[in-house]
Amino acid sequence: MSEYANEPVRGLPGHLPAGEHIVWQGSPAWLPLARRAFHTHLVAGYFVVLAGWSTATALTGHTAALLPGIGVTVAVGVAAVALLSFLAFLAARATVYTITNRRIVLRFGIALPKCVNLPFAQIVSAGLKVHADGTGDLPLTVSETRLGFVHLWPNVRPWRIGTPEPMLRGLREPEEVAALLADALRAAVPVEQPAAAEAAFIPQAVAA
Repeated sequence: MSEYANEPVRGLPGHLPAGEHIVWQGSPAWLPLARRAFHTHLVAGYFVVLAGWSTATALTGHTAALLPGIGVTVAVGVAAVALLSFLAFLAARATVYTITNRRIVLRFGIALPKCVNLPFAQIVSAGLKVHADGTGDLPLTVSETRLGFVHLWPNVRPWRIGTPEPMLRGLREPEEVAALLADALRAAVPVEQPAAAEAAFIPQAVAA
């Protein structure tokens, strides 16, 4: 049985109260998550450089004894990338992002499921970064949070350790999700505060 089998509503800790409804729900794509959160490309690059250096040393010094070690290096590198990719796949599968007309909910965690509620009242602004592969990230600036960087990872903006910013990662249709979030935020702001409504969503560049 899945650890999420008892969820009354997929991705949510309980039934929605009266007047609240789901605007959008989705999960991150696992390949972008593997690359940008688990850094599989950096790990692969490290082992490629290591194997290349060992190969060059063996050929230059005519040291055939180093060749079996090169094979082991390549095998370890492939295994490391495969393991990280598998973890990214599991993390993407376990993650559900939910936008309602009142809040954003992040449900994630492979072994230890977590559910983070972000009421619109706490969201100061949201950013948007579209990557070359067409997927994108939406970091959220919040007015207050007791959640640490490690607690939110990998659903957090990189390098914001002191002031963690929750982030919706690896979205397949980032512009559409950003537009839905912008509309929901504006609709939640009182009509007598138009300036705040306009500032609720601020597209901005974010770290990869």
